[in-house]
Amino acid sequence: MARLGISIYPEHASLEENIDYIQKAAKCGFTRIFSCLLSLKDKSDEEIKSMFLALSKEAHTCGMEIFVDVSPAVFAKLHISYEDLSFFESIQVDGIRLDEGFGGLKEAQMTHNPQKLIIELNASLHNGMIANVVSHQPDKSHLTTCHNFYPQQYSGLSLKHFQSCNADIRKLGLRIAAFVGSQNPNAYGPWPLTNGLCTLEMHRNLPLDVQVRHLLAMGEVDDIIIANAMAYDEELEQLAQLNGGVFSLRIALEKKLSEVEYKILYESEHFVRGDVSEYMYRSTQTRVTYASEKLPSGNTRAMKRGDIVIVNEADSRYKGELHIVLQDMENDGRKNVVGHILENELFLLDYLQPWQTFQFLK
Repeated sequence: MARLGISIYPEHASLEENIDYIQKAAKCGFTRIFSCLLSLKDKSDEEIKSMFLALSKEAHTCGMEIFVDVSPAVFAKLHISYEDLSFFESIQVDGIRLDEGFGGLKEAQMTHNPQKLIIELNASLHNGMIANVVSHQPDKSHLTTCHNFYPQQYSGLSLKHFQSCNADIRKLGLRIAAFVGSQNPNAYGPWPLTNGLCTLEMHRNLPLDVQVRHLLAMGEVDDIIIANAMAYDEELEQLAQLNGGVFSLRIALEKKLSEVEYKILYESEHFVRGDVSEYMYRSTQTRVTYASEKLPSGNTRAMKRGDIVIVNEADSRYKGELHIVLQDMENDGRKNVVGHILENELFLLDYLQPWQTFQFLK
């Protein structure tokens, strides 16, 4: 499963609030932090050091890495040279994300820094910059990439552009991070405009866990970072429940489940049978496990895409099979429609593959 991360903007919350957020996230399995120096243009070197030292120490105590977003303008303001990155060591961060390029050679040279800082490149531009850096013989063990986030509505990346960027970066053998956004209306980013913070525009108004499960389903990123702060506790807890990257779907129930239906739905191991039909995905092991159990018929309406059905005892051979419906079908009474995938995550079905393990979230 991809690593999960949060974002901290120390100028917008008290030290106590930020430390509390770090501790909550760490308990939920989050292992990295993104922060930003671009928005601290009015702060002095000493003020920045004071802001970050306590946060960095707490992050490390909680087993988390911390990266800060920088640019050539930040380097100039803080009198930092690409040949001397000791300032970042003084605030005890683990890496720096270069929001803008330095020309290619400089970024490559930065990866050889004696402080062992990780250099993170902007993954969203698709302008050959990353390949240019790699051509200058960087230490790739200290080089990674991270997409942008987009506060302005409709300005986020298209799925096609995102996947094209990722494909090129993968060829270079580098890790990729991307951002998702909390739906907490009080969450903030580094800038005043916060119509949601996300990398993909299609994610802007989706529940946080759906955004994350989409990125996990695509399998193209290594780190997933909540760009705005602070996410709801419930959102962090939902992400903590994801089971090692297993393909997950959330459903709305349509009937009171029998004990057997509950066990089939939530307590059984499911995988898509390899000989896939265009009408449904089949999970067939449950028909063996529950062959001797009673499964009376109930809610045998016509089926539509996204329905979750369990074959009832009117079909003795296939009783207990679970199906995910892909196309509308009539129901001859032998299939109980127990629920349906939530409308805002129906698109995730496009990513489920033959033989892939999946689960349903309660």
